[in-house]
Amino acid sequence: MAHAACRESFSAATDLEWPFGKLDGLDHDDIRETAYEIFFTSCRSSPGFGGRTAIAYYSSSSSHASDNAEGGSSGAGAQGRANGVGMAPNSRVKRALGLKMIKRSQSKRMVSGWATVGGMSAPSSPNRHSMGTKLLSPGLLHTVPPSRARRPLTSAEIMRQQMRVTEQSDNRLRKTLMRTLVGQMGRRAETIILPLELLRHIKPSEFSDSHEYHLWQKRQLKVLEAGLLLHPSIPLEKSNTFAARLRDIVLSGDTKPIDFGKNTDVMRTLCNSVVSLSWRSASGTPTDICHWADGFPLNVHLYITLLQSIFDVRDETLVLDEVDELLELMKKTWSTLGINRPIHNVCFTWVLFQQYVATSEMEPDLLCASHAMLVEVSKDAKKPDRDAIFVRILSSVLSSMRQWSEKRLHHYQDYFSRGMVGLIENILPLALTASTISSEDAMLPVTAGHGKKDSVLDSTGDRVDDYIRSSLRNEFTKMIQSGDFNRAMDSKEEATEALLSLAKETEDLALREREYFSPIMKKWHPFAAGVAAVVLHNCYGAMLKRYLTSTPKLSSETVSVLQRAGKLENFLVQMVVEDSTECEDGGKSLVREMAPYEVDTIILKLLKQWIDEKLKKGKECLSLAKETETWNPKSKTEPYAQSAVELMKLIKETVDEFFDIPIGITEDLIQDLADGLGHLFQDYISFAASIKAGLHSLAPSSNKMSQCLPTCQDLEEGHSLPGRSGRWTCGRGQRRPQPAAIDEPRHAAPLHPPEQLALPPHPPPFPQQDPHPLAPGVPVPEPLHEPRQQGKTSSYFDIARTSIHAACQHVSEVAAYRLVFLDSNSVFYENLYAGDVANARVRPVLRILKQNLTLLCAILTDCAQPLAVKEIMKAALEAYLMVLLAGGNSRVFYRGDHKMIEEDLASLKRVFATCGEGLIAEDVVDREAEVVEGVVALLGQPTEQLIEDFSILTCETSGIGVMGAGQKLPMPTTTRRWHRSDPNTILRVLCHRNDRAANHFLKKSFRMAKRR
Repeated sequence: MAHAACRESFSAATDLEWPFGKLDGLDHDDIRETAYEIFFTSCRSSPGFGGRTAIAYYSSSSSHASDNAEGGSSGAGAQGRANGVGMAPNSRVKRALGLKMIKRSQSKRMVSGWATVGGMSAPSSPNRHSMGTKLLSPGLLHTVPPSRARRPLTSAEIMRQQMRVTEQSDNRLRKTLMRTLVGQMGRRAETIILPLELLRHIKPSEFSDSHEYHLWQKRQLKVLEAGLLLHPSIPLEKSNTFAARLRDIVLSGDTKPIDFGKNTDVMRTLCNSVVSLSWRSASGTPTDICHWADGFPLNVHLYITLLQSIFDVRDETLVLDEVDELLELMKKTWSTLGINRPIHNVCFTWVLFQQYVATSEMEPDLLCASHAMLVEVSKDAKKPDRDAIFVRILSSVLSSMRQWSEKRLHHYQDYFSRGMVGLIENILPLALTASTISSEDAMLPVTAGHGKKDSVLDSTGDRVDDYIRSSLRNEFTKMIQSGDFNRAMDSKEEATEALLSLAKETEDLALREREYFSPIMKKWHPFAAGVAAVVLHNCYGAMLKRYLTSTPKLSSETVSVLQRAGKLENFLVQMVVEDSTECEDGGKSLVREMAPYEVDTIILKLLKQWIDEKLKKGKECLSLAKETETWNPKSKTEPYAQSAVELMKLIKETVDEFFDIPIGITEDLIQDLADGLGHLFQDYISFAASIKAGLHSLAPSSNKMSQCLPTCQDLEEGHSLPGRSGRWTCGRGQRRPQPAAIDEPRHAAPLHPPEQLALPPHPPPFPQQDPHPLAPGVPVPEPLHEPRQQGKTSSYFDIARTSIHAACQHVSEVAAYRLVFLDSNSVFYENLYAGDVANARVRPVLRILKQNLTLLCAILTDCAQPLAVKEIMKAALEAYLMVLLAGGNSRVFYRGDHKMIEEDLASLKRVFATCGEGLIAEDVVDREAEVVEGVVALLGQPTEQLIEDFSILTCETSGIGVMGAGQKLPMPTTTRRWHRSDPNTILRVLCHRNDRAANHFLKKSFRMAKRR
């Protein structure tokens, strides 16, 4: 049942094409009864057909000896034939064809008696449901002696049973032959036009009714029509009058019975027409050969029907043990039917093959026997003196056999279940032999569907190769259709599942092929399993390519499909290698047929595309930040720039997804991603660092000597700087510094909110270097103020880390200068010590600084606070120096102010030393304040000491050495590095000191007017 279920699409009834054409007007029963009549007539003189002794028989073909395949019999079968009994214990035919003997007991082929009817024996067979009694007429039953000993069936009785001929038909035939052969016992069988004789001698009264007679008469007329008019062995001229007369008689008999009495005109016309048409010759000369049943395909139809009688009616998969004798008797019909040995071999081959198909392919021995006969046919096909009809018949038979067998071989995976795999060993040789005969014989006409392929497949190996490739391609297509892959391609998830399932099924198919079919195919193909692997590899590769076209982006699903495809490819390649060990090139030619999947290359390509897409999104995020970022923190609990949050969220998602992709991550891939992310970091850092103005646009430029002191060129040309009363001015008379590069609007508040500072509230954090760099879930970014640990693997973001430190430093400086020189300018640079020191002390400045620092620390993250506070301290100390050294003409310092200024400096230092929880160490504050403390110390020195120190340092730095008589001190250059040992710094202290000695020195040395 399982075997039948797997072959539903291969129906024997419609699958096997009848190669001999159709006979119009004659059905199978008509042909069967006519064949029996010809057979019985041809064998009438043989034992068992006409009496107890043999009658003289003269046949033109009886002198030919029969071989094994032609039904020849001898030895054990000779004695049986002498008495008309075919109980041969062994069959040479079956032995030669590999068919097993039935070996039934003789009682199953015995009859208990016989009745004599008109001198002819009428056997009965109990094993055919008392067929003997059924075949005898009711009026003759009492004549059968009940006590007569049982005897074996004669060949005539066996043949009548096999061909299902009734007793009445057999009796009518026997009577006709007796009447026909009166006085002509030596007449050759082929000269008897049997349908004509039957019509002449059998009367309507011998039938049960007129309808039965009419059907019988129509059959005889149709046989004459087929043999003499439709399919004559000698071509018939259209103008033949006998043919026209016969045609009219046949047509008239279609509707009602014709009276064929002896003296009727119809009978005379029929006899004249039939005899004239039967005894024609191709040359028109008189001949002694009668042609009424030897035209193709009528003769083959009749002979095939006879050959089909060799199969046991009780089990049609079995051939009768009496096949030798039956075939020998059938040989007597050759002269009547125009059959010869080659045609017999072809017909016998077809009968065995057809019977195998008709019995649901249950008996492999029939297929093997058909192949054995086909080998004999191949020998006949090579002979030079072949008959044209033989070539025609052979071509049709081979075409039908090939079409049937190749349809199965092109689908052998589907057709043969595991328990039926061995049948390939029977079908494949048959198909190969038929193909070989067709391809080697140039005279055989090319049949549709085979000609083009045969020109390419010129060897057995090529044909088996074609079967393997076709079968596996068809089976693969079936898997795709059963899995509804086309519909699944519309959904990515379904397509992934479908392709993974297809890979598993493909591997199972390859294993099944290697285990069950390849060992058989290897008998005809040196590397059958390798070819199967190549086909499956290419088929799955096509589906994989289609999948990748529909899902071109990288995902875990895509990677799983590719990895599964890689495993399948490795399996199939290994299958090719193992199967090609005996091949000269080691299977390289087969491997070259396998278009590599290039799984690693595709994954790498998709991964790089994925990285590029993620980096593109990062750049889009960065571009949006540049347009919309206001540096406003989300809340006090989340003091982060919104653009930084979004960028880091995107980067974290990218890193997490990157490591979620189920592939082996290499160092190069990590480096590619890290480089791309590093560039994003650097772009964002550059954006954050460039949003504010530079330091020079925020700090007052009053430290230039040209704004408060005459240059050397001015002194040489006798110029003086403009000022009240011709005196030099600085400080209040100068242009107020403007934040030229500030994008944000000015606010009236003494302190701009931190979101308006140049320092972003929170620089973008960077993953801390771990033993597994870029690993997902890195919890804490490395604090920017702490150095990276040494001794571990170098960070992928070293450049970005360096850049962010530099950017934070720069932004902190800009923020500090803005807070001090812009936001605190009104209380710091403009008012501190303006007028006089005692009334303009540092307390207002400290109050504003404390407020700003407190608010700054509340908003900035912990990692950003130390650097920001330190830079504010530096800016505050620099501003304090500018007040002392470049404060303009509103600031005048006396030596007695030193104590108050020193106290103010200590208070300023204390603000930063106590800011936060140790944001700046006290020693760091002291170190940064050393320069300011040195300048404050100069304010406490006597004027004479300052002048002396200035003169010495000026001479040393200018290279004068010792001052000569009348020589003036040169104007010191502005180094922008104020220090107590700097001549420019000491000169500025002298310029701000209001006492007589200082005024005298400045006037004498640099022609400076007296301070008012």
